[in-house]
Amino acid sequence: MRFVIQRVSRASVTIEGEVKGAIGTGFMVLIGIENEDTKEIADKMVKKLLGLRIFEDEEGKMNLSLRDVSGGLLLISQFTLYADCRAGNRPSFINAGKPEMAKPLYEYIVEQAKKELPVVETGSFGADMKVELLNDGPVTILLDSHEIIKKKQDRDRS
Repeated sequence: MRFVIQRVSRASVTIEGEVKGAIGTGFMVLIGIENEDTKEIADKMVKKLLGLRIFEDEEGKMNLSLRDVSGGLLLISQFTLYADCRAGNRPSFINAGKPEMAKPLYEYIVEQAKKELPVVETGSFGADMKVELLNDGPVTILLDSHEIIKKKQDRDRS
């Protein structure tokens, strides 16, 4: 699972000319799901996402979380985060989660986030979406479940 997190001053997603979701200060998160992902992996990713302290405190240091700044989330599904560009010029998406497993997992992620934050907006899974944002910083963070799980396993071995 991959999350591309952008700290934003504002973000919105439009589908067929109509705004589907919009937030002010917060995170716009592109969510890529691969075939091997599970709810357990999603739980770890959501926990890490909500705990990230990448908003500036009064001293200008990245030390505040979404909760600390009363920020919102705009969660967008994006299978292209699993583009494999190693061969040729046309990306392969063989590692991207199949819609029948990825959509329920995306919806699970949204529901878990809604349990923790009052403002969680979304796009529509599989739709042609137009995403607008004002990246604050800019600050963009990539969370990859393979790295998070590997790091935890390494700590557990120590």
